[in-house]
Amino acid sequence: MALGSSLVFVLLLSVWLTAKCDQIPSEVCMECRDRYFLIAVDLSFAGNEARFEAIDGTGVYPITKQYAAVCGYSVSVLHLKGNVELRASYFSCHTDNKDDEFFTFSFNLVVNHEGEDVTYALKKTCSPTLPWSPREVTCEANYMEVSVRSDVACPTGTKTDDWNAAVQTAYASANSDWQVMFQKVEEPLKPMELSEARTQGYVFDLTEGRLVFRTPYGQPESFNTEVNGVPVEVVHATLFSRQSWVVLMVDLVAACSMSEGSYDDAGYMVWETPEVLNPYVSGLTNTRVSVGISGELLEQSVAEESGFIVEKHNGSVEISIPYNAEGGYRKSFVSGDLNEYYIFHLYLEQIAVDEDHVDTRLRFHRTLATPLLPRPVFTENRTVLEERVFTIYLGDVPEDVEVSAVQLNEHKHIYKFGHESGHSITKVVHPNNTHGYTLKVPFDDPAVIKKFSKEDEAMKHILEVNYTLTVLPENETFFHLTSVLALSDITPPEFDAVCSESGISFKLDHRPFDYLWHISIGSDLLSPELATQHGYIMTNDSQSLLLEVPLFTHGYVYEDVALKGFLGTFEILIQYQGTSEVQSSTVKTCPFSTAEFVLCSTDGKMTVVADLSLAISSGGIPARSNLLNTHCGPKEADDTRALFSFPLNSCGSIIKLGKEYVTYENEISFSRKVNLQKNPSDSSNEIDRVTVQCTYPLAGLYRLFSFYKFVSDAAGVGNIVHSSLLTEVLQKPTLEFDTVLQTPVPATRRNRPVLVKLGHRLKVPTHLQYLQSLFKVE
Repeated sequence: MALGSSLVFVLLLSVWLTAKCDQIPSEVCMECRDRYFLIAVDLSFAGNEARFEAIDGTGVYPITKQYAAVCGYSVSVLHLKGNVELRASYFSCHTDNKDDEFFTFSFNLVVNHEGEDVTYALKKTCSPTLPWSPREVTCEANYMEVSVRSDVACPTGTKTDDWNAAVQTAYASANSDWQVMFQKVEEPLKPMELSEARTQGYVFDLTEGRLVFRTPYGQPESFNTEVNGVPVEVVHATLFSRQSWVVLMVDLVAACSMSEGSYDDAGYMVWETPEVLNPYVSGLTNTRVSVGISGELLEQSVAEESGFIVEKHNGSVEISIPYNAEGGYRKSFVSGDLNEYYIFHLYLEQIAVDEDHVDTRLRFHRTLATPLLPRPVFTENRTVLEERVFTIYLGDVPEDVEVSAVQLNEHKHIYKFGHESGHSITKVVHPNNTHGYTLKVPFDDPAVIKKFSKEDEAMKHILEVNYTLTVLPENETFFHLTSVLALSDITPPEFDAVCSESGISFKLDHRPFDYLWHISIGSDLLSPELATQHGYIMTNDSQSLLLEVPLFTHGYVYEDVALKGFLGTFEILIQYQGTSEVQSSTVKTCPFSTAEFVLCSTDGKMTVVADLSLAISSGGIPARSNLLNTHCGPKEADDTRALFSFPLNSCGSIIKLGKEYVTYENEISFSRKVNLQKNPSDSSNEIDRVTVQCTYPLAGLYRLFSFYKFVSDAAGVGNIVHSSLLTEVLQKPTLEFDTVLQTPVPATRRNRPVLVKLGHRLKVPTHLQYLQSLFKVE
């Protein structure tokens, strides 16, 4: 008979509620469900050797796999839930049944602790929350069970031909003892005694008000068929007994969908069952379907919100369970890469009403598993260049997977980084039962590969990360590789400069890519040889470069020269080695103050601060001092010192030429007139004289002097000689002079100065040629 057009579906989710459980012991949960009793034992307590024993007044019966299927028990080890579960039918073999309303279960739980068996006695009384339907069928994981109300003996709904055949066979062979006749397609009926049927694994039981039939799957008398494309296993048993001229018959049919489920591309686990209870029972209408997970039924609206779909297709009911449905269980699995699968403990109830308004209730317990599904994790580069730190996020890591090691550019495995190393890895937990890891590695870390890119004119920072991830609790590992690249502008090295009384100190902390730059003083590259040549003190190690530049050494520029002191500036140039272009410089200006000094500039100017203390004791006044040319007086003077600044070829300077050097010399003194006024009795008395000199190497000169300019590659070396020290200084063999020339007083228009012309560079093959070719008087 066709079903009605209306089909009401009620979907149900299951939640384990610990509050319902008896805590005997605390790792054991006992719960009364609608049609069965549940015991759940924590695997950490039970281990893999947990056993159950059924107890009644006749003894103790170990529940083995075969015994469970015959007697109405289902035992499962559910690793994903972390439980060992026992489901016992209310009509199971050793249950104390009181009027089909109170069912008392007694079991022993046997676990092995430290090599010894420990037994825990478990006992619970349950009552069904719903009244019994006239006919109920349970499709458990390992058996089928049918119970009918004992006062319903008429075979309503059974096909007429099947019924007539059964009656004829039963009437011909029936006796006062109950017999059973199994019916199979195109096979003769085979009546047998109930005692024989029990030896073959069939159970028939008569309670206070119900007749119960139970059989394991795959019995010889069952058969497999397809109903609307769904595989179904059917057991059709007819129980009969002849009492005088009356034959009593009860038709017992169990048909269970054997669909294993499938996984579709939309992310649903799909399971099917025929819309009609079984092909041998007709007249069923108004079918209702309720679905849940793990054995409890809830309202339809709750299930719909959770994404469950129940649809009718071609005479079958199709149940679609979203892969991430609440109440399901997922597990990570390594097969080459990371995969996952989902397991659902489906609980389905079908209720159909026949033409006599008799309910038939069918319940399914099915464990469905998806195939292996790829579960890739991902990485995201969250690096901020300004921070100069790689920030890499590893995401979508399942809750049963953790990072156990990280390898950076083939460096050794590391996981918990110390703060002192600059690394950090942080776990980030998300509400969808996933988590991630944030890895931070500074650009300057030794593990980071650094390469200069000429095309980008930037530094490439390359980091290859190999994550080792471990699936728990199996400790299976897999790897996830990622590579990140950051381009950063290259900044030239920067010196820290510090002033001291004797000069300026420059310090540079080395960086990995400093090799891209040259350091120079003027046009000369800085090297240990250059430092020695110019009198610098250079210390260079793997950490830093320290350059101490004493005052008055090569490279200084002097400004604001006065008696109180002057400013000395020293500059270090940074050049990119590819183009020799100056990219930056470090310039340091420091104030200096010394009692006396001589500055010999590259443009032919001598600046002198001389201490005239001895001259003062002989009656001289610094402000009235002069050079050889008495018209050349000091620019500034105080009580003891005088400041002169004048061109080298003026103020009566004397030029002393040697083979390798030229020296410009002048003298600070007081006029003879002043001396006689102070000492009229001794006209021969001369006060202390101060000789000042600037010496230049001839190889670096372009012109000794000219009417227009003096040009030298380097500043000259100055010297101040007091008359008391003059003889001693002149006896030192530091310079050898071939001739002495005195620069005339600055010429008027009628009297032009002597010019010494050198061409571009001074080259003197011999002393004589030197004197002949060097001078030309105009």
